[in-house]
Amino acid sequence: QVQLAESGGGSVQPGGSLRLSCVASGYTFSVFCMAWFRQIPGKEREGVASIDADGTTDYGDSVKGRFTVSKDNSKRVLYLQMNDLNGDDTATYYCARCSPDVVTVTITGIRPSDFDSWGQGTQVTVSS
Repeated sequence: QVQLAESGGGSVQPGGSLRLSCVASGYTFSVFCMAWFRQIPGKEREGVASIDADGTTDYGDSVKGRFTVSKDNSKRVLYLQMNDLNGDDTATYYCARCSPDVVTVTITGIRPSDFDSWGQGTQVTVSS
């Protein structure tokens, strides 16, 4: 079955960097779009960055210029490089796979219901 496993979260000071990884298994990784979401308690899950099967990327306004989403099809890994972190980036980060009927995804109007598989999440805390 489809499995997604995030890693790389942790605690970092403002201005620091982290790289999240999401290892995928159980399906043909290269043909699905994927995305990173984040969530803090009491708030809706927020789309952060997306990447289509062809490598086209999109970002939320709050992370544009600081975060980079990428993937390695040969290793079946999705990445999120996060630079210049600040307190507003503190959240649990999730990777998600698009549902088979979703060919392309962008952050504007992104819906969690368009994704059929989720990782367990990894916590990112930005604090001095």
